[in-house]
Amino acid sequence: MPNLIAAESISLALGTNQVLDGVSLGVGTGDRIGVVGRNGGGKSTLLRVLAGTQPIDSGRVTNVGGLTLGMLSQDDRLDAGATVRDATLGDRAEHEWAGDPRVRDILGGLLGGVGFTAMGGPDAVVGTKSGGERRRIALAKLLIDDPDLLFLDEPTNHLDVEGVQWLADHLVQRRARPDNAFVTITHDRWFLDAVADRTWEVVDGRVEQYDGGYAAYVLAKNERARIAAATEDRRQNLLRKELAWLRRGPPARTSKPRFRIDAANELIKNEPDPRDEVELVRFATTRLGKDVIDLIDATVQLGDRKLLDKQTWRLAPGERTGIVGVNGAGKSTVLRAIEGSRPLDAGKRKQGRTVELAFLTQEVRELDKYDGMRVIDAITEVKSFIMLGGKEVSASSLAKRLGFSGPRQQTRVGDLSGGERRRLQILRLLMTEPNVLLLDEPTNDLDIETLTSLEDVLDGWAGTLVVVSHDRYLLERMCDRQIALLGDGKLRELPGGVEQYLELHAAAKQSAAAAPSAPTSRGPVSSAAEQREARKEMARIERSLSKLATQEEKLHSALVEAATDPVRATELDGQLRAIHAEREALEERWMEIGELVE
Repeated sequence: MPNLIAAESISLALGTNQVLDGVSLGVGTGDRIGVVGRNGGGKSTLLRVLAGTQPIDSGRVTNVGGLTLGMLSQDDRLDAGATVRDATLGDRAEHEWAGDPRVRDILGGLLGGVGFTAMGGPDAVVGTKSGGERRRIALAKLLIDDPDLLFLDEPTNHLDVEGVQWLADHLVQRRARPDNAFVTITHDRWFLDAVADRTWEVVDGRVEQYDGGYAAYVLAKNERARIAAATEDRRQNLLRKELAWLRRGPPARTSKPRFRIDAANELIKNEPDPRDEVELVRFATTRLGKDVIDLIDATVQLGDRKLLDKQTWRLAPGERTGIVGVNGAGKSTVLRAIEGSRPLDAGKRKQGRTVELAFLTQEVRELDKYDGMRVIDAITEVKSFIMLGGKEVSASSLAKRLGFSGPRQQTRVGDLSGGERRRLQILRLLMTEPNVLLLDEPTNDLDIETLTSLEDVLDGWAGTLVVVSHDRYLLERMCDRQIALLGDGKLRELPGGVEQYLELHAAAKQSAAAAPSAPTSRGPVSSAAEQREARKEMARIERSLSKLATQEEKLHSALVEAATDPVRATELDGQLRAIHAEREALEERWMEIGELVE
């Protein structure tokens, strides 16, 4: 197939880091390429080089004449003063885009339909939108423009399970043509397997190329390591374990991998199951007893909306549960109710006496006070050794397993990237040796290699695990049970996993669309005046949240300066907690109003 774009012997150094070293590759017509690699390894830089926005030290990049190219970067360049409709559709006439089924499909998949309901209406101003909303607007604009070659940098960020499913279907089924192509960076392994027919791994200045998606990449990488007689035994064991999971996973996956089944079976014939579930439950019961955390007839309410309505959930020792639901369904709020930081509106929460609970939130600013410390010191401050899988593991050894090499352990926390801070956050939690672990979107900012290592660590961890994530692969890999929040106040068991959730959600949407409209206490406000007032209040809340973020940043800086003054530090910490409480109240009010706006 002819190349749309080709790179010949490109090299690029940023500071002392050789990001690309004599790389040659091409993107041909019809290609669907996934890009993987460690955080900071050069994935985004490679896309910018191919797009022509990043100068190189040597080599050349060429493309066919007349090629149209679009790129979704991690920093959007939307006009803050534009309306959502103008930012998405430009100067297209309404009859032009409203009559185009392709455009309607994109608007429905990302922005709530032709009424832009997920964005607060077509006339909402882009500058008032959150980072995730702005990113969905940028992605929708790019897909509507439909260039010949798409470069997508982490397109699944800020998308829920349905959004990821829709994007995969759109790229593979609706957008695919023989004359176009796309290249996507992603840490979402399900998405990678669903969309990619080739995989690039950016590693040590090189780009290794593999046929197929994630499953094929795991096998081929394992084979290359074996043929080269690699000395990294632990790394090989991880890859074999991951391959064993791929072959033993849900039926929908085992029939899908595009590689030689005989070779895969040969590699894993002596490989044990990823987890010895019976043994782990026995250990968990020993550590926890019979009582973990019970929510009995629990009701959790945001405004008039009931996230949980008289629901009973008894967490068992060793239970590994994933929670799925659309954005705004209240998954994080339910996690806080399990933790106990969010009081129930009705019902009872009961916690076992031996429970040691750890909660990974989506907020990494809690590490700001350690900015002046070395990574290893920030870990050993919690504990120097823990028991994992029946063995004593040192803080340094666990840090290496989660991607902090010896030299990197000496780095100051303040110099870490977003992904590294997330890893450190997880390490500190694990060093507390919890027996109940709550994870809220643990895949945020983590690369595939780190995710695989985290799953390996948790395979030997004996405790109760509850995970909120939009990452289908992680939910299926890490959890033995899935529960859905469908917006009706109930906890719905999903014996069929995420696939069943998608079917239930699609059926619920169809029923809602078919039902005659009638005013309800939970429905949108009716009059145009009420709509305007609701949007104004949302805008006021967003401005208040922005001011609080500025105040919070100043307090964090003041806390660092007051590190040696315990009295001043305590005073500042109290102010910070007050800001957190105010912010949470404003966010809950914003969500409540958002449910009422069409």
